[in-house]
Amino acid sequence: MKVLVAVKRVIDYNVKVRVKADQTDVDLANVKMALNPFCEIAVEEAVRLKEQGVATEIVVVSIGDKACQEQLRTALALGADRAIQVDTANGLDSLNIAKLLAKLVEQEQPGLVILGKQAIDSDNNQTGQMLAALTGMPQATFASAVVVDGDKVSVTREVDGGLQTLNLNLPAVVTTDLRLNEPRYASLPNIMKAKKKPLDVKTPADLGVTIKNHVQLLKVEAPAERQGGIKVASVEELVAKLKNEAKVLG
Repeated sequence: MKVLVAVKRVIDYNVKVRVKADQTDVDLANVKMALNPFCEIAVEEAVRLKEQGVATEIVVVSIGDKACQEQLRTALALGADRAIQVDTANGLDSLNIAKLLAKLVEQEQPGLVILGKQAIDSDNNQTGQMLAALTGMPQATFASAVVVDGDKVSVTREVDGGLQTLNLNLPAVVTTDLRLNEPRYASLPNIMKAKKKPLDVKTPADLGVTIKNHVQLLKVEAPAERQGGIKVASVEELVAKLKNEAKVLG
């Protein structure tokens, strides 16, 4: 079974995000970039399926400019077999990305598509669901456990009331949550091997997709700074402040 994994280049989660002075976007100058953590979990799950003998080939794909090849090479070093970059401008909306991925699914014919549930930069949590709709494939989101058995996949997901288990017919789309696994580190020998693994570059035109953004970024603002707390001497003083200053009590 072939597994297709979509990955995204994002600001490293350890980096404090800065907003440009004109508030047009996030400042990416001299900022460390990395593989989106949820995408890293998706790659790890695919590699584990291959180690179990379930998957025979892992194809990773990223959509963006040439810089995202760095993250594709990281995924190859983690255990993917080959990579595809769809060369586009950065910042495409979820629908455009889903359309490009749908064409790749059509070409590659994977038995399973795994994506991170969301990217930590845009936090949209849309692409996996849109991809499933465009391809007509069953979907399971927020996976905390994935078990492939023959032509079916069992996915355990966390919901408000506890855990829910879905049984899907393959091919299917699965999006990963944090508790699914703990990604491994790429070893130096695997990093060297990744440089020789195939990485193909395609364009939207190659896939027959016309890019038309449906979302416009108007303004980016840093979150308001949190105010410092205060201590009160008694319950009476607390109630008075909640009533007279915070205005949360009638």
